[in-house]
Amino acid sequence: MALQSKLCLWIVAAINKVMGNWLSRGLIFLTTKEKFHGFVDSEWQGSKGEQASDNGTVEETKEACVEEPEAKKLKLDPEERTKGWKQDGKRLRGQNKSRPHTKPTTYDEKRLCLSVIQANRECPFGDKCHFYHDVAEYMSSKPADIGESCYLYDTFGKCAYGLSCRFAKAHTTPDFKTMENTDLVKACEGKNPVKNSLSKDLQNCLRKRSVSFKKSAEYLKTLSNNRDNKQQQGNVCFSVSMFKVDFRDKLYLAPLTTCGNLPFRRVCKRFGADITCGEMAMCTNLLQGQQSEWALLKRHESEDLFGVQVEGCFPDTMTRCAELINNNTDVDFVDINSGCPIDLVYKKGGGCGLMTRTRKFEQIVKGMNYVLDVPLTVKIRTGVQEKSNIAHKLIPEMKNWGVSMITLHGRSREQRYTKLADWDYITTCSKLASPVPLFGNGDILSYEDAMKARETGVSGIMIARGALIKPWIFTEIKESRHWDISSSERLDILRDFTNFGLEHWGSDTRGVEKTRTFMLEWLSFMCRYIPVGLLERVPQKINERPPYYMGRNYLESLMASQNVGDWVRISEMLLGPVPKNFNFLPKHKANAYK
Repeated sequence: MALQSKLCLWIVAAINKVMGNWLSRGLIFLTTKEKFHGFVDSEWQGSKGEQASDNGTVEETKEACVEEPEAKKLKLDPEERTKGWKQDGKRLRGQNKSRPHTKPTTYDEKRLCLSVIQANRECPFGDKCHFYHDVAEYMSSKPADIGESCYLYDTFGKCAYGLSCRFAKAHTTPDFKTMENTDLVKACEGKNPVKNSLSKDLQNCLRKRSVSFKKSAEYLKTLSNNRDNKQQQGNVCFSVSMFKVDFRDKLYLAPLTTCGNLPFRRVCKRFGADITCGEMAMCTNLLQGQQSEWALLKRHESEDLFGVQVEGCFPDTMTRCAELINNNTDVDFVDINSGCPIDLVYKKGGGCGLMTRTRKFEQIVKGMNYVLDVPLTVKIRTGVQEKSNIAHKLIPEMKNWGVSMITLHGRSREQRYTKLADWDYITTCSKLASPVPLFGNGDILSYEDAMKARETGVSGIMIARGALIKPWIFTEIKESRHWDISSSERLDILRDFTNFGLEHWGSDTRGVEKTRTFMLEWLSFMCRYIPVGLLERVPQKINERPPYYMGRNYLESLMASQNVGDWVRISEMLLGPVPKNFNFLPKHKANAYK
């Protein structure tokens, strides 16, 4: 019996270790997968989404007399945001690589002709036009409005999407005329909150290959003649830009593919992110004038320290791309992605592949430095193979090449995200990089994680998945506290993202569904957050996965769901019902919505 008791205790201890001793106050919050989804589904069907608020309390949590915290105002003031650190302070998983791509235009059965939207000008297509010209007919077939107020109209005094807006009743007269708030329009006149858009003239020049790359040609000429003129190459490559950026003691929001869009970065800026960077852009696509790729370079006025990240594997294209960015955009730095692990990039020699092609890497860095007036930074991993770190060999070389800042993700390409980031190795590399600033990246999900990282001697930290799971992490770090944020506050964050998305992608059906898609991608990470008030011990660790649990109210439970159908339900609270033909397969999850 004694042996059996010891065995039982050992099993319980092992289970607790795996679960991370997640949930406090006995086992009242713990549940099974079947009970969890049964509760979420039954409550949703009963309320039709209308009662998904702090009032929908779970029966078990009533017994515990545990309530969510009241909404709190941020302690972080605007001045402190610009400051750095406080001194005291078994299911399927992985990527879905072959996802079906549904264009947002497919959700519009028939759209209103642009000639009608733009002051009733004559349609150039005449009878061959496939769009509506009769406004009354269009309005009768258009999907119902999502809400009674239009964010664009309330913010800017007019809505550029007019009758096609999914909130059109807020700024449309009974006879289908679009209204304007003249005072607001006048106040916003001349202001452009978003920079770095691709102009039609530049796009045409890029497509016709008529853009001049004078400085790039100078540098590339030295490469072709490097055997006979090595001294000239050295003189050209070590030209130093006059513009400097103070990177030290900053919180850096990582350039996140798919999720690191402009609306999400605006959310993170509100919570105290110091440095933001656009999503990885392919240099060849930028040089071809692809509108979708140039959209990754856009910068909002709230992003006071902003850079763009480019990917490429050849000195000529990367140098020309850098000159193109330097002459046509407003950025504070340019970052080279030499840490991307995906096969598409790696197999052609880009991303992590650059770390093993040091000669090409050197030529790229020196060429980009020669044509740029802003600092050049580099993001790398520990290496390619798991047990063969090479970053420590590469960092001293990069210092000589003229890199202004290095970011090191503490994992190899082979590891991806399956093991903990190696912060001991990051410490070693930080010493080698000095005096060049080195930022550490990996597994930061709390202010304790950030303070431990700070003790390693890095110049700053980059936060990636931690910001996706809880974007308020920047506030937690700067204020050295755990924020037991309520589900209603989290819904407000999603509402802000929705408004920013409608401003960025549009308030018509196309823009609404694009906003929804990016929100669902974000929710695939945000659902991993465990409320502080339910934890037996803090902080939550990024590599731990909790058991199924009930939240302190229905909305908190809904937000804890790992099922994509429940993420869709959350999106419907903010963006209305999904179209009949809507389907979604998340990038980082195995379940899908159809």
